[in-house]
Amino acid sequence: MNELRAVSVSVALERVALDNRWADHAWRLRGVGPAGSRDAEATFCLDELELRLHPDEAENYLVNLAMPEPRLFVIWRLDDDVPTIIMATASYGEAARMLDAGLSVEGVALPADLRGWIEDFARHYYQPPEKLPRRRRAASADYGARMP
Repeated sequence: MNELRAVSVSVALERVALDNRWADHAWRLRGVGPAGSRDAEATFCLDELELRLHPDEAENYLVNLAMPEPRLFVIWRLDDDVPTIIMATASYGEAARMLDAGLSVEGVALPADLRGWIEDFARHYYQPPEKLPRRRRAASADYGARMP
């Protein structure tokens, strides 16, 4: 098993003009690509970060990979109308926790070149839940007598 637990990726957010009386623009995830990729558009917030895999998220990676279209999630927030990209993850659970914490979470199709790496990692670290023995109630002759 390759012990690589992180790869660098470039994340691009795009400022999109809105025809709305409350807001004139919004930020949207434009895409994720290999580290160092660039785009000539001036309306971008481009950031390079590490996509890190964690052994305790293995089950969530496998859930994502089992979906018809696996996703790569980008977590970000606005600071004075400037987007700050916090992290990228392939874990449904991690993305849901960040969304619950009030951060912006958007997903894009998982790049094909990352799929095999994530799947190998997840299968190596996945631990099925331990099955606990089923406890049975002791049979008693007077059990029915205690019923109301």
